[in-house]
Amino acid sequence: MGNEKVIIDGYSIEYYNLNTLIIGSGAASLNAAVTLHSMGQEDILIATSQWGGGTSNNAGSDKQTYYKLSLSGDQPDSVREMARDLFNGRCMHGDIALCEAQGSVQAFMNLVRLGVPFPHDRYGAWAGYKTDHDPRSRATSAGPYTSRMMFEALAGEVKKSRIRILDKHHIIALLTDSDRTRVTGALAINTGKTIPSEAFVLFNSVNTVMGTGGPGGIYETSVYPLSQSGSSGIAFDAGASGQNLTESQFGIASLKFRWNLSGSYQQVIPRYYSTREDGSDEKEFLNDVYPDYTSLTRAIFLKGYQWPFDSRKLEGFGSSLIDLLVFREREERGRRVWIDYRRNPSWGSDDKFLNGSLDPAVTDYLARSGALRERPAERLSAMNSPAVTLYKEHGIDLFSEPLEIAVCAQHNNGGLKGNIWWESDLRHLFPVGEVNGSHGVYRPGGSALNSGQAGSYRAAQYIVKKYNQSAPPKEEFLAEARSRISHKLGMADCWLSSGKSNRTSLLMETIRKRMSASGGILRRRQQILEALREAADLNAGILSETGASSVSELVSCYTAAEHCLTHLIYLEAINAYIERGGRSRGSYIITEGTDHDNPVSDPAGSVPELCRYDIPAEKDIMVVSFTDGKVTTRLEEVREIPPQDLWFEKVWKEYREDNYF
Repeated sequence: MGNEKVIIDGYSIEYYNLNTLIIGSGAASLNAAVTLHSMGQEDILIATSQWGGGTSNNAGSDKQTYYKLSLSGDQPDSVREMARDLFNGRCMHGDIALCEAQGSVQAFMNLVRLGVPFPHDRYGAWAGYKTDHDPRSRATSAGPYTSRMMFEALAGEVKKSRIRILDKHHIIALLTDSDRTRVTGALAINTGKTIPSEAFVLFNSVNTVMGTGGPGGIYETSVYPLSQSGSSGIAFDAGASGQNLTESQFGIASLKFRWNLSGSYQQVIPRYYSTREDGSDEKEFLNDVYPDYTSLTRAIFLKGYQWPFDSRKLEGFGSSLIDLLVFREREERGRRVWIDYRRNPSWGSDDKFLNGSLDPAVTDYLARSGALRERPAERLSAMNSPAVTLYKEHGIDLFSEPLEIAVCAQHNNGGLKGNIWWESDLRHLFPVGEVNGSHGVYRPGGSALNSGQAGSYRAAQYIVKKYNQSAPPKEEFLAEARSRISHKLGMADCWLSSGKSNRTSLLMETIRKRMSASGGILRRRQQILEALREAADLNAGILSETGASSVSELVSCYTAAEHCLTHLIYLEAINAYIERGGRSRGSYIITEGTDHDNPVSDPAGSVPELCRYDIPAEKDIMVVSFTDGKVTTRLEEVREIPPQDLWFEKVWKEYREDNYF
């Protein structure tokens, strides 16, 4: 791995050449690094804005789920069954579903080997449970911090292998060949430097593994960790395509401490209420819509299993009607909304827990969990004490204070387009983890963690087999990349010489408000068209909107420009989906073509008409590209799960000859 200085356009730039640059320090990126190293490719380097700052190390839920093939008990399962269940979530390619299912056991057992404490019984059986969109109890968990434990285990392997890490290195651009067909490296800023002209870092790499997570930074109401904002825009800007960008997931989460309120946080049936801005005028607003105590408590309980907002679970006073009512209280009525574990939902004159009026399935679940206690906090402590401890570690006692909540962006099922080796259509770029748009509309909960591990392993396999050469000579690399490098340095010149104050905080606030209002659970065509015009204007003029006088301000300018492009592309995708006749599905409602432009004014009454799903566009995957300053979209037919000929001698021959690559 070479390291020297180069001078370009008056900037003294640190220069590296290497086989593989790995961007980001989440579980998917680290697994790619560990796998590459174990396969003999040691000419690698991890560059990250903040070591451990991603979603893997900073997010979770009541018992954060890892989705895998069933490995215990007498319930039948198979790789093909798991692939079929992933594929049946709609808008997911069958060959990728097959790869994720086939890689499931290997990825899971690797984490077990590294010490992630997934629970098993005395016979070694890995017990499972059902999660959302899961028909076979494939889910498992190591507790609220499953992905953190994965990060810690993989980080330990990275350090044990002495893989080089460049912390505080913020990637601002991917570099390509002159035809924009492959990635040739990246340009970064070392945020540990104090002089802007000496802060840039250049990577000449044969391959780039990109594990920078979902676009959490473009939403105002978000449960993504503040330290994880995403950087999909640098890939779009370089020429990579995206897919399924319309398919974000939204769910109820706490705001003071950003955390998903799924699973047992709902199954213990807490009290929901809203207040005025000053905390006065408490009102249990769910009672105005749900017809009786049984249906109310059943919906809250099911919110645990069915946690992300799902437009299919609105009718019949379903669990997702709760999300819509929370949204109405906050966005339409301007009230604050709370979940309270100190008291039971009131029905009638008091908040006594009416055990005899619960749905039998709810009573049975609480009884089997040893959680038929009087107060929600007591039930939660009995059912899942780590869920209570987690909040206490962040200064919040669920026995004595409520949680302010909102319906927050929490995951993007779409992202960058990749093939069965997780390589982008921009060759030599491998998006892994959430930044890869492998998921369809209805992914089973926890499948994202499996995808990140299985996909990053496959990316490393392909790199070692097909792209294992050394980086080209510096002169050859610079001859192709110089114009793009100069363009990005020119942006720095513009911001540093503008004399303007840094306005990126205001710009980011504008982007986030626009995206949450137009790209959240309620999507209105006219509002989206207006948001698109505003986003396009901002993107065209981003260079003149702010200035910088330090390295940190310069990074914030590049981040604002990247987020601006990202939210423009996402809004374009949403608009194109509606324009093609797309209707409510997944985690959002579309009002176009109905008489209910404002369904939150009458949620229960407008639900049936809003929830019509069978449309031609839903069978295809929308691919989005950004070329010459324009966003284009096209529909790509979903690939079915491929047939397999697993005759051993045939597979063995293909394997010996490396034909499967």
